[in-house]
Amino acid sequence: MSGESAEEIIDASGLFVAPGFIDIHNHSDTSIFLAPTADNYVTQGVTTILVGNCGYTPAPVTDNNKEFIEHSEAEFIKEFSGLQWRSFSEYLENLEKLEKSVNVAVLVGHGTLRSAVLGVEDVKPSEKQLGEMKNLLIEALNAGAFGMSSGLIYVPGMFAETYELTELSKIVAKYGGVYATHMRNEGVGVIDAISEALQISLASGVSLEISHIKAAGAPAWGSVPKILSLLEEYARRGYDFSADTYPYTASSTYLESLLPGWIREGGFDKLVERLRNPGLLDELRRSLMRYGIPEEAHTDWDKIKISYSESHSEVLGKSIDEISRLWNIDPVNAIAKLLIDDKGLTSVVVYTMSEDDVIRAISHPLVAIGSDGLVMKPGEGVPHPRNYGAFPRVIARYVRELKVLSLPEAIRKMTSLPARKIGLYDRGILRPGFKADIVIFNYYMIRDRATYENPHIYPTGIEYLLVNGKLVIREGKHMGTKPGKLLRKR
Repeated sequence: MSGESAEEIIDASGLFVAPGFIDIHNHSDTSIFLAPTADNYVTQGVTTILVGNCGYTPAPVTDNNKEFIEHSEAEFIKEFSGLQWRSFSEYLENLEKLEKSVNVAVLVGHGTLRSAVLGVEDVKPSEKQLGEMKNLLIEALNAGAFGMSSGLIYVPGMFAETYELTELSKIVAKYGGVYATHMRNEGVGVIDAISEALQISLASGVSLEISHIKAAGAPAWGSVPKILSLLEEYARRGYDFSADTYPYTASSTYLESLLPGWIREGGFDKLVERLRNPGLLDELRRSLMRYGIPEEAHTDWDKIKISYSESHSEVLGKSIDEISRLWNIDPVNAIAKLLIDDKGLTSVVVYTMSEDDVIRAISHPLVAIGSDGLVMKPGEGVPHPRNYGAFPRVIARYVRELKVLSLPEAIRKMTSLPARKIGLYDRGILRPGFKADIVIFNYYMIRDRATYENPHIYPTGIEYLLVNGKLVIREGKHMGTKPGKLLRKR
């Protein structure tokens, strides 16, 4: 007993008390500035988010990537009249000053490092340019980044060779950071992609995190156990290899990322320019008919649904197949129209995974839980329900209903496992001297309510939430408090 008197006593009779949930895979890099109370995450019991995933961060900004980042951050820039930083350190300073309801930890994006030096073209860096990327990486790590992420299906990360990623990962390893990778392929080529990730980590000595582990597209189903067995084998040898996953069979991404690399090279303006070219559009049509959609292999048009389109609110929640009939054009022309009118920023939900693979990933001891979502204002678009329900869903569906996980193991996957992985050594466990990030929930009432059709619904069952010892949720209601901190790796 500490001997200290309590300011308030919470009666947790009949409830479960656990460390606050840690989202190891989050994309709220700038949306946290737009919705700092993070309602859709604190109502899930989340106290800490790790942003900067899939190779993208909004810093560092240089003349080479300023236009690309400003285009990507159009919503932030509209709200704040421009970017507020150039260096990664300045970005973290802005995050630190922000009053927020959750803790924020940050990775630096390889794609942003690359674009800061090389732009967004398909080019190979010289040793001098690679050195410049290393210097920017070192600046980010010194500022407090917990490691580096890569997004190898996205421009410009997709243009990086294994050597480049290995050389940068050597720097991350020296700082004790993590390398989190959205691999080069999550479909029929997933085994080759995991082999590359393992190669990078073995050659550099870096701690490896496979982001949102999955097998996308029916021909790839059943690959998840093979990936997990590879991670297991190296973990037994003492390597710090692990993964994260979210509890859904659909993914979500930008529509443009489903297209071949040749039409996306150079960024959004070049993409739109090519889509306006009838000859190149015919070439794209032939490519998709011959090879299918590269990333989500063998996915049908009716399994790709629009989650956000600034220009066409009438198609939100509709599939490409439905839109092509609505507009009386073929699916490729429908995609082109959306991307041209939205300037490349159309978002989609893609139904692409098997429940068996999801269960295998969620139940594996090396796999943490991440949402792959972001803090958002309620009511915008028709986003993936993971933004509102990922963490309660793990307990409600996979613990209570399907019984593929015990409750203690589910809690570990959402607390101490991600905390240890990224190096949060004073969070993720309830222990004297640790930070008071605490969730108190009703095991029998906790459940996700967000659906693909109606995603903007908060979950039930989170009764109390403390962030750094301050109440954020009381009796299921957000109190409006903002005790969250920027967490820096030391």
